[in-house]
Amino acid sequence: MNRIKNFFRYILGTSKYIDFPLLLTYIALCLIGLTMVYSASMVPATRGTLTGGIAVSGTYFYMRQLIYVIVGFGIVFFMAYIMDIRILKNRNVQQGMMAVLLLLLFATLVFGSEINGSKSWLNLGFMNLQASELLKVGIILYVPYIIDRKWVQIQQNPKVVYGPLFFVGFIIVLVLFQKDVGQTMLLTAILICIFIYTGIGMKNILRLLSAPFLGLIVGIIIIVVFRINILPAYLTARFSALENPFNYESGIGYHLANSLLAIGNGGLFGRGLGNSVMKLGYLPEPHTDFIFAIICEELGFIGALIVLILIYSIVYRALVMASRTDSYFYKLVCVGIASYIGIQAFVNLGGISGLIPLTGVPLPFISFGGSSMMSLSMAMGLLLLVGKQIKYEEARQRYYEKRR
Repeated sequence: MNRIKNFFRYILGTSKYIDFPLLLTYIALCLIGLTMVYSASMVPATRGTLTGGIAVSGTYFYMRQLIYVIVGFGIVFFMAYIMDIRILKNRNVQQGMMAVLLLLLFATLVFGSEINGSKSWLNLGFMNLQASELLKVGIILYVPYIIDRKWVQIQQNPKVVYGPLFFVGFIIVLVLFQKDVGQTMLLTAILICIFIYTGIGMKNILRLLSAPFLGLIVGIIIIVVFRINILPAYLTARFSALENPFNYESGIGYHLANSLLAIGNGGLFGRGLGNSVMKLGYLPEPHTDFIFAIICEELGFIGALIVLILIYSIVYRALVMASRTDSYFYKLVCVGIASYIGIQAFVNLGGISGLIPLTGVPLPFISFGGSSMMSLSMAMGLLLLVGKQIKYEEARQRYYEKRR
């Protein structure tokens, strides 16, 4: 009984350092996503259009997403309340994390399942794991750890991090070999954003990033020499349909044209929750890639705007946190998470609206998917953990200033 009381005392004491607006935003997005997954998938699921022709219950995807959300909440709670941030600065933990991710990526290349043209899924029986999703969090932790640990040496000689960065570049090439162009773009963008924020100057940034870029160049050479077709056929076709998808409405522009119709059908207030027409066989993945188009159709411009405000408020909050600390590790972790969520949302929204080619990247917190939900929950737990540490250090500094 005493242990239970002590546990709740610890939770209450820790809560004063938790960024509750950030936590509530995360919960709100997950609940909106859960609702929209059910709305977008209930009819197609019963028709079997999302499960290879096998009809399933209308709650099939909803129940699976509910499990992912519950697991995500558990991850966030553990990281925000229980985890000691010092473990993330442990060399053995960092190396072990990257080693596990490397093994998962190799296992995916050898034993992975190909879905929608990309061999990026590892069947674990109870779920399909996408290791590249977890790699985002790995890079957000590993690169800031290296920069923070070697910051003084980096300012004098950027070459000291060539080894670790070449390793990161090699891992990104493995994702490219899975024909997952969208995730490769995101991982590279996260890496670039972290280095831009370091403030060490563009010349030094180019020197530092030459190592991972060299890895990418080596990968491209291998692709050319062995004639590996790294771009899925569906992706190259989407470039052709980008300019005017309605000219190819019955072919390669079918998905984008219907996505634009769904967005336009919603108007200001939408057709009403559950009343989407385009989810009835017109959009191929209404619960994943095209879920924002369904949001626009059912909830209209107002509903879509609320979702965007919630997503980018997390990005804004992460950047504010980065400006409040002197620790390079905390700063760069916050920037990494902001770039992860912000850029992924932009790529998804740009794809379904015709701004950029469709790449199969899910909308953060909203789209159906276990790997994505776990990765994003880890990122949110990490952001809350860093925010808690920043608040704790600020409170400690105020205490010492009063004692003087």
